Amino acid sequence: MSFFKKLKESISSKTESVTSKFRDGLEKTRKGFVEKVADLMVRRKKIDEEFYEELEEILIGADVGVNTVMDLIDDLRAEVKKQRIEDASELQPILSQKLMELLRGDDDNAIHMNPDGITVILFVGVNGVGKTTTIGKMAHRFKQEGKKVILAAGDTFRAGAIEQLEVWGERAGVEVIKQHAGSDPAAVMFDAVQAAKQRQADVLICDTAGRLQNKSNLMEELNKIFRVIQREIPGAPHEVLMVLDATTGQNALNQAKLFGEKSGVTGLVLTKLDGTAKGGIVVAIRQELNLPVKFVGLGEKMEDLQPFDSQQFVHALFAGLIQENEDTESGNKNDSEE
Repeated sequence: MSFFKKLKESISSKTESVTSKFRDGLEKTRKGFVEKVADLMVRRKKIDEEFYEELEEILIGADVGVNTVMDLIDDLRAEVKKQRIEDASELQPILSQKLMELLRGDDDNAIHMNPDGITVILFVGVNGVGKTTTIGKMAHRFKQEGKKVILAAGDTFRAGAIEQLEVWGERAGVEVIKQHAGSDPAAVMFDAVQAAKQRQADVLICDTAGRLQNKSNLMEELNKIFRVIQREIPGAPHEVLMVLDATTGQNALNQAKLFGEKSGVTGLVLTKLDGTAKGGIVVAIRQELNLPVKFVGLGEKMEDLQPFDSQQFVHALFAGLIQENEDTESGNKNDSEE
């Protein structure tokens, strides 16, 4: 069975609403990347050096990352030799399969929940990446699952951050624990943990500062927050999720490298994927950082924050080619029957 057929079958067992969210959310990347690849394979039937160079340019342009692209091209060259492929179009399913392997990794994408009490999730990331919005959407998600959720407004330095979190708290129907602007974030976390214990919450989601206006170091501030949470709930935080803005491409990758090494990040959330043609950044991040992508933002609505699924991602990118492939196969079948 062909790779595209297998992929379509594996997707058919998943909810259509999720499949269409991935498809709609990745439309810009599909047009900016996959359609260029398809066009290249139609224009250049022959697989030669010029073909590889042009494919390399398209992949780098989609922010797949130079190192990853070089490895990918080497893999494709090896497959072409091994399978004695001559027609460029035969490379489409092979490229899709390689991308899925690169995205998949060995990691568990699920959020690690505390089996014995409150699950504490800490959010980190620079200002402007959609951190507060993501927290609101995740609170809504947990609430839909029947969990009692509390939010902690730990970003006390950015103007309007507390109010913004309160708005999301109201939308999701969850309580927000806060102090006044400029107060000590660790003190907010202490209050939030006490409130979560008293109200027998299932999940406590904590916002943190993206940068500080005063002279103190952001990492010192985070360490202080960690100490307060761990003292009150041993083993917490259970997840430290870093939020990255997909539209910033390689900048997002650099941020993750700088921030991630020092702040004990356990997973990534990639926002605004629907707003960029450079969705290949998911592949670069997955390859260059040994961290799982746990969630992706595929639109503005509450439900548009979705758990990352490598099959859905690749299926959404190559949806047009999968359909073409099916049409060709059924056309061939009809011809042979006549």
